[in-house]
Amino acid sequence: MAKLNIVMVEPEIPQNTGNVARTCAATGARLHLVGPMGFKIDDKKLKRAGLDYWQYLDITYYDSLNDFLAKNDGDFYYFTTKGRHVHSDVEYPDNCYLLFGKETKGLPEELLIKHPDKCVRIPMEGEIRSLNLSNSVAIATYEVLRQWNYPALQNFGQLHNYRWEDI
Repeated sequence: MAKLNIVMVEPEIPQNTGNVARTCAATGARLHLVGPMGFKIDDKKLKRAGLDYWQYLDITYYDSLNDFLAKNDGDFYYFTTKGRHVHSDVEYPDNCYLLFGKETKGLPEELLIKHPDKCVRIPMEGEIRSLNLSNSVAIATYEVLRQWNYPALQNFGQLHNYRWEDI
């Protein structure tokens, strides 16, 4: 079964990481946290944002970007405001990795320069610097899963007091 990999490189804001963890838990995506991080994993702000979902996570921690790159191999896509390709125009293969940089600086430009064809962006107004990191991860995650036809995800809802057949 295909597995989506979400990679947060040097996240700085615990609430964003908690929200991303919740998105990963809800979608079955694997979360990779690359240090150094701007908080400790036991930070109560992080836990509050993703507390009910932490036990559902498939999560791996790395000391640095070099550590992550040495331990993982696959198709990497670098989400950046500097990318030339629209995120929804890219075809994402099974088991790909979506990399997101820290909130204040994004991914290192040296990394982007080495992989210009794998740098993708989410379109937005020109005057806006960027979207919130956790929102960007959610948009990217659901685009990949849409392309994969939402494997293993429940795609219907249930009413509490009614049956859809009776409406």
